[in-house]
Amino acid sequence: MRPVCVLKVIMLSSLADLHFYIERSQLTQELGGSQYYCHKTWISHRTDLESFAALVKRMAERLQVFGRELAETELPNNLLTASNLLNAQTSRKDSFKEEMAGALSQGRRLLENIREPVRRDPDSSLNPDQLENLATLPITLVPPLLLTQFLSPQEVLDRVRSVVAEGHCLIDSSQNVDNTVAVKCDELQRVRENLTQELKDKRTMLTQAMELHRRLEMVCKWCDDGIYMLASQPLDKCQSQEGAESALSELECYLETANEKQQWEISTVWLEYENILNNELREQVKRAFEKKASLQEMFERRRVSLKKLAAKQTRPVQPVAPRPEHVMNELLETERAYVEELMCVLQGYAAEMDNPSMAPLIPAALQNKKDVLFGNMQEIYNFHKRIFLKELETYTDCPELVGRCFLDWMGELQIYEKYCHNKPRSESLWRQCSDCTFIQECQKKLEHKLGLDSYLLKPVQRITKYQLLLKEMIKYSKGCEGSVELQAALSSILGILKAVNDSMHLIAITGYEGNLGDLGRLLMQGSFSVWAEHKRGHVKVMELARFKPMQRHLFLHQKALLFCKRREESGEGYEKAPSYSFKQELSMAAIGITEHAKGDSKKFEVWSRSRDEVYTVQAVSEEVKTIWVTEIRKLLTGQLEACKEASQQRAPEQFSSDTSSTNRYDYTPSHLHMHM
Repeated sequence: MRPVCVLKVIMLSSLADLHFYIERSQLTQELGGSQYYCHKTWISHRTDLESFAALVKRMAERLQVFGRELAETELPNNLLTASNLLNAQTSRKDSFKEEMAGALSQGRRLLENIREPVRRDPDSSLNPDQLENLATLPITLVPPLLLTQFLSPQEVLDRVRSVVAEGHCLIDSSQNVDNTVAVKCDELQRVRENLTQELKDKRTMLTQAMELHRRLEMVCKWCDDGIYMLASQPLDKCQSQEGAESALSELECYLETANEKQQWEISTVWLEYENILNNELREQVKRAFEKKASLQEMFERRRVSLKKLAAKQTRPVQPVAPRPEHVMNELLETERAYVEELMCVLQGYAAEMDNPSMAPLIPAALQNKKDVLFGNMQEIYNFHKRIFLKELETYTDCPELVGRCFLDWMGELQIYEKYCHNKPRSESLWRQCSDCTFIQECQKKLEHKLGLDSYLLKPVQRITKYQLLLKEMIKYSKGCEGSVELQAALSSILGILKAVNDSMHLIAITGYEGNLGDLGRLLMQGSFSVWAEHKRGHVKVMELARFKPMQRHLFLHQKALLFCKRREESGEGYEKAPSYSFKQELSMAAIGITEHAKGDSKKFEVWSRSRDEVYTVQAVSEEVKTIWVTEIRKLLTGQLEACKEASQQRAPEQFSSDTSSTNRYDYTPSHLHMHM
């Protein structure tokens, strides 16, 4: 038989009897107790809490899946796929952040609802069910907080601090809180401290990395400036003992005044930055010091050569005069080497920019910028490879006649002007992209010790080299057939170099609203001291005190004379050049000139036809003044002669009507009067 369970039943007839058996604190208010309880509210809170816990669990699982996808996804090999993948992952990350923000907001509202009785009456206390819900909710909020790996470190620290603070408030506000809250608070505090320390360590590493990059940049800049200095030394002047000594002194000073960054050794880098050196940084360090070593080798070779030239030696007796064949051999050998170098650059760098497999390595700043980086180097290469080198080789047995080759192709050699005009833009782009993977990979394949910037300077060096070789050829070909052509070729090459130099100044003019191309060919440019006088009515006005001239840079064109103010030099390397602010323009069709101004033999005057504006110009020497005055006089005389020829071709009556309406081209003798 089954055992019979006997239950004792007590019949109560009043609440007083109930209170005899059960304490009032354990009874609800409708039973005369002090405990607050609403079954409807309990069901609502419990339902909301369970729903919120399920939401948090689902989000945590989705975040874990997303985290695994991020860790396991293979990185793409091309730009388009990488961009699409990044956009997709970013979109999912943003979606997660929005969902988590909504969940946290929902959890905070639920927390406030549970604590509502205490908020209404600070003297009241929560029942065990409410305390259990209150203890459970912060624990439920922890997983999304810790899994939100897409927040910034500071946001994570702030949220951890907020949760810990809420936990401590909960512990302080009630004596019946489960110990789990205190455990979780301690755990979160440890997580926060560990994260703070990791951030400090990361900041230290990043600071070291920034310092390393800065020092490497200084090494590279020292190398770039050194290369520019070597390239800009006037080699023709180094042929004399005085010129060699000057160049040697410049070289020695550069080496002696090099700062401690240049003297920095690679062994020091390995020791100082051991903690942060990954493979990529190690490669950058190696490249920087290889560049430094290459430059030092160039310096040493140049120093040895200059010391030989500067050494005082007794001139040996030469029974036979040097022959021009030696110069011709150098011209041909360097021409062949030059063509080979251009070909390497165009095939190893320029062509690779069109190679689809190299496209992912090209930075955004360099994309579609091949013409900017290389200028018209392809045009220069085609001319030298297909035409000029072959033409030079035909003069191998008659080197004294090679001047004719230069004269025949002088028009084509003017392509160097275009290359030099683009050089500042090329230099600027190079500095932005010099450390990019594409450039480094190309250099590695070519096995070049020097960087691309050294090879981009080759055309500038080559057009300068021609005038040195022609001077040497003239020296050894005096009295020979072809000496006249050699001299003419030298003059033409010097003209190209002067045009390049002048135009480099011209493109630096700012503030001129017109088209500089409409002013005709630039004939001369140079710096002067200028005094300006303006006549207003019967009053003569001085712009500045008579004894304090303005410093102006003048540009003499065929149709106008420009006055500009030179600004301080800016930029680096090849781009280190002055700029000019436009101030005044005088039309050559409406000015006069006085060759000798009062007070100084280096002064002359340029004035408007009515002498409302008079500019007294002081040159640095009488020779410079004479050159400028002669050139201006030639322009004015040429315009006067052109006006006379035009007037002779007109009918007398048309000429009469024209001169009555305008005297724009009426240059009177006073216009060209030279005060002695």
